[in-house]
Amino acid sequence: MKAYTSSRLVMGGLLMLGLSAGPALADQARSFVSGLGSDTNAPNCIRTAPCRTFQTAHDHTLANGEISVLDAGSYGSVTINKNISVINDGVGEAGALVSGGGAGIIINAGPTDAVTLRGLTIKGLGPANGGGNGIVFNTGLSLTLESCVIRNMTGAFPLGIGVTVQPSNTTLFTASNTTATDNQNGGILVVPTGGTGIVVSAVLNGVSLYNNGLLGFAINGSNADSASRVTATVTNSVAGNTFGNGFWSVSAVGKAPTTLLITYSVAAGNVVGLRSDSSSSTIVIGGSTITSNGTNLIASASFVYTWGNNFEVFNTTTNVFSAAISPS
Repeated sequence: MKAYTSSRLVMGGLLMLGLSAGPALADQARSFVSGLGSDTNAPNCIRTAPCRTFQTAHDHTLANGEISVLDAGSYGSVTINKNISVINDGVGEAGALVSGGGAGIIINAGPTDAVTLRGLTIKGLGPANGGGNGIVFNTGLSLTLESCVIRNMTGAFPLGIGVTVQPSNTTLFTASNTTATDNQNGGILVVPTGGTGIVVSAVLNGVSLYNNGLLGFAINGSNADSASRVTATVTNSVAGNTFGNGFWSVSAVGKAPTTLLITYSVAAGNVVGLRSDSSSSTIVIGGSTITSNGTNLIASASFVYTWGNNFEVFNTTTNVFSAAISPS
């Protein structure tokens, strides 16, 4: 009886202090989402009681933490504002559906924050549902895409882009084993929105860009000052059946120079295979295939260089390279 009375006194004291005798509720370093989960489980989005949406899991995951996907499902759009990873390691198609002119994933992170997205599918629901963009990177130190698929984005530009990287700070963008396809206005666009003396560097490896409008992959320095620069390296990648330019480097006089290096890649079936615009823009290509394009390349007051070891065939119009250079 004495032990029972003591237990009741302890419980009563906890209640008077506003404390819970149950499990502690707190954000965690690793959160889980499931198609069978519930956002009412927050802030404890644990494996045995996962949350239902990316946004709720994000909001209750500590900085430098991770969101793990437990099964296939659509987990809603999310705005990321911290260093975090969202990971699907092969449990089926998992990601977000896009409509209403929005974006599947928006990144508004801090200047030292690294964001990683792995194994996600971002799909647009078409013009009848308002269109939108797949992934939009506004701020942060870096964005890394691994094994992601972004498709069917629609709408008047600047909508209809699979991935838009538009920082005003120095930024690193990396994509590997990723596909951007059937996007109305473009696959992947890297276009700084301002900044002074910033460096935006993109690296693509094993990236597939199919059936996109305007551009497959493009870098654009027109909005950043001449002290800034935009560079990209593309390898083992394909830009195919683009209704505009497969690979595109563009800037404007007095603005950030852009340099695009392409190796062991393919530009096929595009209106224009390679395009470089303005004296501040350069493309260098080697060990690659340029085939079945309306025009193999266009260098408009700019430069498209070759290492002299590319394979060119079946282009309707074949323009000459600016020059041949020898790799060191």
